[in-house]
Amino acid sequence: MKRIIPTALFILAFANANANAFSDTNDTPIARKSRHEDIKTELVNCDKMDGKIDGKLTVGKNDALNEQLTSLLFTKPNEFRNWIEINDVQITTNNDKVKYLKYVADLLVFFRVSKRENEIKYSDLPELFSVADKIMKTKAEGKSIMPFLEESNYAVAKICNQIFTDNADKKLGQKLVYLKLVSLNPDKILQTIAPFADESFADSLIVLACKRNPEKFYSYSSATKTILGKLIHRNKDPMVKQIAVLSQTPNALLYFPFLDDLLSERQSIEGIKKYVGDGEQGYDSVGYYKLLVSTATAYYKRMTAPLLDTPTGYNGKNGFIETLRGKGYQHFVKQINDLHDQGNLAIRMKSIQPLTAQELYYMMVLGENDIYTSSYKHSFARMLQLLGTKPRTDSLLLSVHFDHFKKFIKMAANYNKLDTFLKLMPATRSKYIMEAFVSGLDKNNLEDAVDVADAYSSITDKKLQQSMLQNVKDFEIAAIDNNNKQGKVVYGLLKIIFLSLNDSTINLTKEIGIPPIFDVSNKYVQDVKGNIVEQVFFYGDKDGKDFYPRFKNTFSSKEWKVTEKKEWLEAVSLKGNIMVFANRPLESDANLDDSAQIHLGKYLVEKGLKPTMVVHRGHSYWLQRTMDRMPGEAKIVLLGSCGGYQNLNKILDINPDAHIISTKEIGTGDINTPLFTYMNQAFMNSTDLSWKKMWGTLGKSFLKDQSKAVRDSWESYVPPYKNLGAIFLKAYNLKMNVE
Repeated sequence: MKRIIPTALFILAFANANANAFSDTNDTPIARKSRHEDIKTELVNCDKMDGKIDGKLTVGKNDALNEQLTSLLFTKPNEFRNWIEINDVQITTNNDKVKYLKYVADLLVFFRVSKRENEIKYSDLPELFSVADKIMKTKAEGKSIMPFLEESNYAVAKICNQIFTDNADKKLGQKLVYLKLVSLNPDKILQTIAPFADESFADSLIVLACKRNPEKFYSYSSATKTILGKLIHRNKDPMVKQIAVLSQTPNALLYFPFLDDLLSERQSIEGIKKYVGDGEQGYDSVGYYKLLVSTATAYYKRMTAPLLDTPTGYNGKNGFIETLRGKGYQHFVKQINDLHDQGNLAIRMKSIQPLTAQELYYMMVLGENDIYTSSYKHSFARMLQLLGTKPRTDSLLLSVHFDHFKKFIKMAANYNKLDTFLKLMPATRSKYIMEAFVSGLDKNNLEDAVDVADAYSSITDKKLQQSMLQNVKDFEIAAIDNNNKQGKVVYGLLKIIFLSLNDSTINLTKEIGIPPIFDVSNKYVQDVKGNIVEQVFFYGDKDGKDFYPRFKNTFSSKEWKVTEKKEWLEAVSLKGNIMVFANRPLESDANLDDSAQIHLGKYLVEKGLKPTMVVHRGHSYWLQRTMDRMPGEAKIVLLGSCGGYQNLNKILDINPDAHIISTKEIGTGDINTPLFTYMNQAFMNSTDLSWKKMWGTLGKSFLKDQSKAVRDSWESYVPPYKNLGAIFLKAYNLKMNVE
């Protein structure tokens, strides 16, 4: 029979782990006895850190490390206790011995707490005990402990400074520890430097913080009356001074994207002000956007070889590229999207008339997640028109220095415009461009690889497809010859995925290990209880409110039992095992739709229901919230807005095996409803879903019986088996996890 050893015996074992360990006697003063008990208790608490009280510290699979740490933890504190008690020369009084025993107990407490907060590693324990040993003996001799704090790593120095420094050394120790912190984590300078504002190193740290993250630095600069604000505004560095000036300028965020040019004096605040205006007056949206685009081409030229110079403030929140994207959407994409029902193109496309071909290029390529299909097609046509009577599209790419050209090629393919674009340049140039499109995918830039995969699935020209496939094969061979692991994985996966699109004999499940992409079995979408649970995310804007009644009416009383609650609808199939939950599109301006989603999510958790199908009904700007609230492990995800790399990546991170139906523009109820109904009919009949059969059946209906608007929208929907970007990501993640 296995013996169960009481905790008290473990404590006794810890206390006597060292042969020379001190043993309490009746002569030991009660205050010291109490401190000894504190140490024993903390040893038990440290023993619990690995989840077991067993006299061992097991931190991983390395047995040698486990034994080393166990020996240290359960012997060194007792050596400290013994040294304190027998040292009557340097630690002479009872109060001094109490103080030193408290050091030992605190050492164990701070180690345990720091580990819990991920500030120290188990592997730091030897250094911690070694430094503590030196410090205690040095303190007993009346000498400074600062040299030991200087030579320690941050985590060890922080603990030792908290425990061992007295008033005389406390401030110096804090400075040493702080400098170690910001050396490891310079991004923490701005939120931590205030207590050290008067130190000699403060100004240089402010400059470092500014150069590392000017966007973040700008937000702190605006508060001039805080300690940090005063520290920033007294600084003499040119970059710091410029940002400080900007932070006090009206409409400062409109100047910030040009920070690099302002620092180098290529542009001036006065020069930009004529487009920004003053307060609410004088803002020139077209002129400001044109200035952004002209700056973009100059910036990107610097970012490419041979300079490889990324302008200050180019990326990040409120940075150059985000402002360019945001203003393109705000002033142009949104305008033409909102008029998508307007038949008169002169009216619908009026907002983009002042733009050049280059400006339209940036508007389209950075508006990927927002631009509607018809908006893109009309903008594309206008762009070609502006290139003249004999347009050369290669000249357009040259004029923007090929900035974002891979995204542009992908979008042109998705909207069936790539063939048109490539034919308006010499054949040798189009061949070079398509080679460049698939090049460099081994540089850990998965977004480019996903774009290449998506583009291939959209290309209808067989010769172009074959040429693209051959380029991928050539790059794979080069990767093999150069023993380029990343290249072999990326190009190898793209090759087999591309081949499978037109060769039904290739089984991707067998070849690369991903779940079947053409079919979904009924069993696959059931939860552990055998239910098919579906969650639909609605939003309380006009579109959501308009479509919700039609959605509700799809549940006939002959097939469904519908219960409408205050914040959501529940529909349970009378045949089969389907349960549908959809939050009501309550007023978004009052965040009522947000509350409804939260409450519905909690309700599903309480009932033990985990959705295996998720439907997003809303614009692309709502998609992030849907993704944040996806319960995880969904098998089917129907997006009512653009997929996009960032979205696909996050969806597959949450739901690794999901079949994703996406659209290149906002989903429409005239298509989403038949998709939703078709899938639920299959689930009711306990049959498996065939995506090809479903697409063929619904496609005939849409193309034959519906309006042009519906036909155009249907062309924008991408079935799971053609969502090659998502398939590539699944395969890549699986491959890299396995290897």
